[in-house]
Amino acid sequence: MDRPFVIRRATKSDLPAIGELGALLMQVHHDFDAERFMAPGDDPAGGYAWFLGTELDNDEVVVLVAEQRGHVLGYVYAGIEPQSWKELREEAGFIHDVAVIERGRRSGVATALIEAVFDWFRERKAPRVILWAAEPNRDAQRLFARLGFRRTMVEMTREM
Repeated sequence: MDRPFVIRRATKSDLPAIGELGALLMQVHHDFDAERFMAPGDDPAGGYAWFLGTELDNDEVVVLVAEQRGHVLGYVYAGIEPQSWKELREEAGFIHDVAVIERGRRSGVATALIEAVFDWFRERKAPRVILWAAEPNRDAQRLFARLGFRRTMVEMTREM
């Protein structure tokens, strides 16, 4: 079935749109738990665009966008994480961000982005893929479970 959007690697010209999505991601998480998640600050879109711009040429990460008629609907940011004794795990793919604009939700955009990043991980022979989801974000958790993810850890936070 043909999709009404394409998935491709992000370019520098996508950074303003990705920055806006990153700012949305920051705000949603901050709203979930203002003590745990960093405050968006004065220019979260600019900050996020700058940050992801530093990652575009990194061979160990990928930023993909879903584009429809010249407009970014969503993005995924993922990378290969080395073995970690601290986290008691072997090398793994890690999905850091998935964000989709409101009008692109429930239309297969997030699924297509994640499936495309699975292909990227397979090319790099990542043995598994890990991600985190905010506890209150039940929609994301349902999506991830539908795509084959299982719960393996629970993050707990205590403020000092």
